[in-house]
Amino acid sequence: MGTGPSTPRWGGEVSQDTAEFLIGTFVGGKTFPLNSDYWQKLLELPFDLHWPDNRVEQACQTFAHNNCSTRHLAKILIHLTRCLQESLSNPDELSVASMKAVNASYISSVFLKYSIENLQSDNLEDLYLSLDESETIPDNIRKDESIINMVMHAVLSYIGKVDVSPKTYLLHHELLNFMLIAMSTQLLSGPTPGPNDVHPFIDAAMSQESSLVGLVVHKLLLNYISRPRSKSSASYTLMSEENQLGVLKRVGSAAANIVLFPLSYFVNSSVEASRSQLADSSINILLILIHYRKCILVESVKNSNANVSSESLLKDETYFAENPYCKALENVRDVEFDRVDIEGNAHTGPLVRLSFASLFDTIGMCLSDETAVLLLYALVHGNSDFLEYVLVRTDIDTLLMPLLETLYDASRRTSNQIYMVLIILLILSQDSSFNASIHKLILPSVPWYQERLLHQASLGSLMVIILIRTVKYNMSKMRDVYLHTNCLATLANMAPHVHRLSSYASQRLVSLFDMLSRKYAKLAEVKNNKMQMSDSDPKDDDKLPEDTSAELHIYTDFLRIVLEILNAILTYALPRNPEVIYAIMHRQEVFQPFRNHPRFNELLENIFSVLDFFNSRMDSQKVDGEWSVEKVLQVINTNCRFWRGDGMKMFTQLRFTYEQESHPEEFFIPYVWQLVISRSGFSFDASSINLFPIDLPMEVSYAPGETNTDQYMRLNVKEAMESSV
Repeated sequence: MGTGPSTPRWGGEVSQDTAEFLIGTFVGGKTFPLNSDYWQKLLELPFDLHWPDNRVEQACQTFAHNNCSTRHLAKILIHLTRCLQESLSNPDELSVASMKAVNASYISSVFLKYSIENLQSDNLEDLYLSLDESETIPDNIRKDESIINMVMHAVLSYIGKVDVSPKTYLLHHELLNFMLIAMSTQLLSGPTPGPNDVHPFIDAAMSQESSLVGLVVHKLLLNYISRPRSKSSASYTLMSEENQLGVLKRVGSAAANIVLFPLSYFVNSSVEASRSQLADSSINILLILIHYRKCILVESVKNSNANVSSESLLKDETYFAENPYCKALENVRDVEFDRVDIEGNAHTGPLVRLSFASLFDTIGMCLSDETAVLLLYALVHGNSDFLEYVLVRTDIDTLLMPLLETLYDASRRTSNQIYMVLIILLILSQDSSFNASIHKLILPSVPWYQERLLHQASLGSLMVIILIRTVKYNMSKMRDVYLHTNCLATLANMAPHVHRLSSYASQRLVSLFDMLSRKYAKLAEVKNNKMQMSDSDPKDDDKLPEDTSAELHIYTDFLRIVLEILNAILTYALPRNPEVIYAIMHRQEVFQPFRNHPRFNELLENIFSVLDFFNSRMDSQKVDGEWSVEKVLQVINTNCRFWRGDGMKMFTQLRFTYEQESHPEEFFIPYVWQLVISRSGFSFDASSINLFPIDLPMEVSYAPGETNTDQYMRLNVKEAMESSV
């Protein structure tokens, strides 16, 4: 039934007129039935066209206009499904079916993406992903199964079941790109998922059986770990003489905003060895899948309370469906260890088994990238087995060093990245064995730390230094209260386990109190001045500095936490930390103004008890000449053996835990898509994006209150800390 001229098979010559005709026919107004041989000619075509940008754009516009009547997008998706099913039967061969699937996947991606970002309404039925009633449906297609469910099942089956090899690499690559585009409907919705949001492709992915979901999660993680790259282009006949993709593939990214890289990316190039586009695509897809939340509307029960707002009523009537991909990631188990729970019952259901050692090493290698930080967060927060594995590794510096370097370079990082790193550190610091082990691991040097030479410092000392440095940076630049909270919470968890804290880390710890106390003094002065002005002019009673009072209260809490940190070290680890004692003695004047403060006096009593003890020992010593640092430390070390802690008040140890907020999707879904767009090269029509503000650059550090996503993370940390206190 096809009217196109005959087309040679793979590898043969094809005229430009033939290729132009077949593509023009696909986007045109003439309808071709599913069983027309036109589709075979189109999908077997070794594309080598070089269209200018405006022609690709015109083709997309023409297609969008005609697809409502031709339903060619639905039909090519059916052919993609057929090709994938045939490829699954013989996955190790570079068959005609697999190369047809490559073309079908790519052509579908180009026009599906253009159709999604140019929807004129919120109704995704305007994509016309169903067949016309007059269309004859093949026997192997169930009439009650949607095309979207059918194609997503085929795509996920191929990704999950077929190993990546030189012969299958290209198809895996195109299918991952197809999934990214198919799930980009999320960009059209707001940051808060609602019951009216429609994401048919990702919903179809969520509806797959658990065994297939497990296979997909396993393969995406395996791609991320193995970081496969195709080392030769000889297998692919879709390549032009310039080692570039032809037709829409060659110019699509420029004209249609398609981000499918040329095949030259897969051959040897100057790209750094650790980069793998398949690995990057896999982690992007995994993050999108695990953070998706389907909002379900429950039939409302009439409420007689007329004062209940429609917004609060809506929240009460909705819930989120369970995400099977998130569940599968939480159930990933180490391939080398078959854990049984404490009651002796083996885990039920399909488990994803993976080498934790390889995953640990890969994440450590990639932590400069935000997607790796997000994956690490998802694992240490949601997967107790992986968290336990991390905590027992003796080379925890593999993860900690790049995380600390990220905080060190805070000025060049996004605020979201800083928050995720701090939360990971907080989660790790909840374990006492972690807090003890980091002080036993000695670092020969820290090349990226520029302020001073750190030689033979412990990993724990470096962590204290970097966290305090982050607080200082936040005070001068970001001024985010909850970033302070997170840093201090981690330091408080570490405090009772501090061992041989370095002199520099000890100095920074006392300087932290001094820095916060000066901020506190300024706020107190501003408040007092305004109060005096208010007393002199009663008309200004309504202008009392509420913001200043609130900030003063916050910094009072911060100072108290720092005093509790110092108390924990002096109470539980004084003999092991002479440098901390020296730093307190050296700067003891900074504590004096707060000695009679009602919020601090009990905590300061312990500090002054320590000062009195060691000052008296200093006074009783006869020293030839001036006191030197070495002589003072010698006295401290000698008298640490005689310290009994008499008169010290025992306070309950501060222990902070991280608890994820009830609606994390409001932070993670926009954040993940921002990363996909800014880092992977995937582009999308900015005017169509409602998921996050499009007028904000991707790389800026947001000021407090600028976005809902940042506010979520701040509230999240605050709640976790307050509940622990």
